Amino acid sequence: MIIVPYIKYYSTNHKSEEVSFREALLKGLAPDGGLYMPSSFPTLNSEEMERMPEQEYSDIAFTVLEKIIGNDIGKEDLKSICNDAYDFEVPLENVTGRMNILRLDRGPTASFKDFAARMMSRLMHYYISRDNHRLTILTATSGDTGSAVANAFYGLSNINVVILFPLDEVSLIQRKQMTTLGKNITVIGIDCKFDDCQQLVKTAFRDPLLNHLPLSSANSINTGRLLPQSVYYFFAWSRLGKGIHDKVIFSVPSGNFGNLMGGLIAKKMGLPVKRLVISTNANNEVPQFLKTGVYRSINPSINCISSAMNVGHPSNLSRIVALYNGIMNEKGEIIRQPDLLRMREDLAGISVSDEDTKKTIEETYSRYRIVLEPHGAVAWRGLEEYLKLHKEEAGNLSVSLETAHPAKFPDEIKQIIGTDPVLPESLSGITDKEESYLTLENNYEKLRDLLKNY
Repeated sequence: MIIVPYIKYYSTNHKSEEVSFREALLKGLAPDGGLYMPSSFPTLNSEEMERMPEQEYSDIAFTVLEKIIGNDIGKEDLKSICNDAYDFEVPLENVTGRMNILRLDRGPTASFKDFAARMMSRLMHYYISRDNHRLTILTATSGDTGSAVANAFYGLSNINVVILFPLDEVSLIQRKQMTTLGKNITVIGIDCKFDDCQQLVKTAFRDPLLNHLPLSSANSINTGRLLPQSVYYFFAWSRLGKGIHDKVIFSVPSGNFGNLMGGLIAKKMGLPVKRLVISTNANNEVPQFLKTGVYRSINPSINCISSAMNVGHPSNLSRIVALYNGIMNEKGEIIRQPDLLRMREDLAGISVSDEDTKKTIEETYSRYRIVLEPHGAVAWRGLEEYLKLHKEEAGNLSVSLETAHPAKFPDEIKQIIGTDPVLPESLSGITDKEESYLTLENNYEKLRDLLKNY
């Protein structure tokens, strides 16, 4: 019997055929260089939404993902994968009034990337094991993606992983979470910016000389990364909302914009979202685009203390543009302008300087005894600034996303608040482990030669 998925996935460049979720997941990037997007978004009904406050995180994940993946995977298999992937706590912390922090830092690598990477690795392993295939994951990281992907795929016999990272722009802990594993995990430091690493990955996907290599990606260019990230928006609302008509404001620290896309997917699937606040560091190309309607990437990207957000041209912007009926190619050129009025109704852009990021960490600790790391501080500052500009929304439920554990940035935290952040068990002893990684110059031919050995 041929299984027909409920939803097809199209390329944002509109030059490739539509595919199933399985194909989109395993391909990573569409043949025309575009990113895969669901052709439609199923919505959750009121009964499904009303059940969520009584459900565990893994149950909510099953409810959401089963809707959008469809019958590309059996229900019992998907339920088992959700139970296995989400076996850690997801704390919500009230700060003041209806302002809250969603802590996404309790997974095995203390980063929000665990939510997507663990689900993605299990789905990929499910599909290729069923077909007796092998796969090579090629991905770029600005910090937490690499460690989460390395941990999630570590030890899988039918999947090799190659991770590229900018040599000077990840923290010691982030690097060691990738470089101390070995086995099927290969890590390469590149003398460049994250955007350059990402471009190397995209070039490899379109290189006919690597057609023999079954390549896929674990970056947020892969739609399999985005869908699981929509779940924690539903979870936060289910724990804090006062019914299906209680609209919520989310402030999202944004770099490559996969996290924000997760929120937009949740909104499209029926989550009552009032506004998504795009909180960036000095790499503010998207807030400027929202403001002016003119998109200009930042090249090279600006190095900020919220290092995972040092992205001058976010890949997922083409998906956001597509959601609003526009077309943007992988170079950032707008082929068809999106509906900017609707974008501005749903999204607000706030850029936060390093100075204000540090000030926010200091003030939040002094006032509330809450420790934020740089990315979460950008989100919290973005939420505060948004509510100052929209005083009529101050009583709305609001949630700021904390995307990494403060202990991943011990030097910055100690310098700002004068105390060491508490080290979670998942990071204990990591700095004492021996690491091994390769280094390359920013040269695609040399990367291709290395990949050919796979």
